[in-house]
Amino acid sequence: MSDKTILLVEDNPQDEMLILRALHKINLANEVDVVRDGQQALDYLFREKEFAGRAGSGQPTVILLDIGLPKLSGLEVLERLRSDARTRLLPVVILTSSDEERDRLRSYENGANSFVRKPLDFAEFAETVARLGVYWLATNEPPQGQKP
Repeated sequence: MSDKTILLVEDNPQDEMLILRALHKINLANEVDVVRDGQQALDYLFREKEFAGRAGSGQPTVILLDIGLPKLSGLEVLERLRSDARTRLLPVVILTSSDEERDRLRSYENGANSFVRKPLDFAEFAETVARLGVYWLATNEPPQGQKP
């Protein structure tokens, strides 16, 4: 599974550290690329600005996207991804602290593949991320032509 890449869009350094630790512990992803705001996420995915020379030809296998991001919110990023043919089918998991029903509803209305609330307990948080990794990187089968 060494060709699998995750894009983590997370502005909280503590959550980033916990997510990276949980993903590395299960050894499913060859690479976890991290960006810290909504605009950086779009630049990464569309190979613009600082990511214009990004190595590799593919897109990430899955995007773990926080909602509360600087510059552009996760929901705005999701809208943009779904409106572009190049990223329309990329799996996007909203991974957020929000427990607001309106955020959940807007996420699904904008095409999120999953909405996962970050557990407050460290061990539960690590287990949740590990399960997400196993599902999206080992179990889920993307449409033909959509592999990274």
